[in-house]
Amino acid sequence: MHNNRGAKAPFTFEEKVMEDLYGYKKTILRSEVELSDIDKEIFKNFDYKFDGVTEFELPHFEPFKEDFSIGVIYGSSGSGKSSMLAQYGKEEELTWDNNRTIASHFDSVEDAIERFGAVGLNTVPTWAKPRHVLSNGEGFRCDLARRLGNDIVIDEFTSVVNRDVAKSCSLSLYKYVKRKGLKNIVLATCHDDILEWLQPDWVFNTDVKRFASRGLVRQPIKVKIVKGNRNHWELFKKHHYLSEDLPASAHCYLAVWNDRIIGFSSVMSLPGWTPPLYEGDKRLKWREARTVVLPDFQGLGIGVRLSDAIADMMIEKNVRYYSKTSHIRMGEYRQKSPLWRASASNLKDRSSDIHDHKKRLIPLERDRICYSHEYIGENNKSYDPKYNRPDDPQQSLF
Repeated sequence: MHNNRGAKAPFTFEEKVMEDLYGYKKTILRSEVELSDIDKEIFKNFDYKFDGVTEFELPHFEPFKEDFSIGVIYGSSGSGKSSMLAQYGKEEELTWDNNRTIASHFDSVEDAIERFGAVGLNTVPTWAKPRHVLSNGEGFRCDLARRLGNDIVIDEFTSVVNRDVAKSCSLSLYKYVKRKGLKNIVLATCHDDILEWLQPDWVFNTDVKRFASRGLVRQPIKVKIVKGNRNHWELFKKHHYLSEDLPASAHCYLAVWNDRIIGFSSVMSLPGWTPPLYEGDKRLKWREARTVVLPDFQGLGIGVRLSDAIADMMIEKNVRYYSKTSHIRMGEYRQKSPLWRASASNLKDRSSDIHDHKKRLIPLERDRICYSHEYIGENNKSYDPKYNRPDDPQQSLF
């Protein structure tokens, strides 16, 4: 064992002012260590001349004085990102109670749901866990959810998550920041694949020591819908917010992005009578059974669009289409969407209803208040009898 007694300060800062053509002020970070016998032998073997002193020149960087939404300091490891990030502040240290769920650490139910959505952490079973049992990726998003606010800094942004999670988290964060009008959020990262999803106001590249162009255009997400089967449910069932069961009569569909299966949706027939939408409307009724997007791809808006696309396909097949959910984000989306109309049982408290109505649209849920909607489509297309077209064999539903 080597002796560290009498060692010099492990890290010191020295700032030197040197006039170059632009009058820039150079900041030199200087560290000095005491060399052990092991050090001397190692460096001698590799013919590396080292006297214990290391100097690093930070890239010239003047923090913005005007407000902005999101700024990014990007570059390879060891290029000065963290030191530059410190000019904007210190990352908040969080305290978690391991005897409580992560959801219980937020100010309110609404605050928790909104913040989880802001980082793409939309899997309800995960909300029920304590912080210390989460995966690295879940933990990163959970910590980010608590830190969100004005004038924050986040180091190593998306470093511990796979790149699919990084993209979905970045897009969710961008939308939340814009919606809330948050200011002066600075992220440091080694990855440039998230920039088009974050749409930052500025990017400083520490490798080339200059601001990068903002010519970042996010490419559209093109998802294909293909027929699936009950076996595919095995991949998704543990991520459904309510139940791992799948009705025996359900017809299954898959969402595919870049040749990867990322989403699942299923539909089933809905018996009973409802008033027609127009004279002669005798269409059959179908309803959504399950819709799930894998956690790595949550936050991209795929779930609601997958649900809408399946619903539209059903209308094109000349059936009426309904859906019921107690998932707040899905339900609130439909409350605001012109593509859906609320049914009679929408947001009704049915806990005291003891009657077994034979004509109700969707089986009664007495233990929870649900959102209940019918899909009417763009320009109220479900009201138009002309949408009674022959089946398209490439998108056959039945």
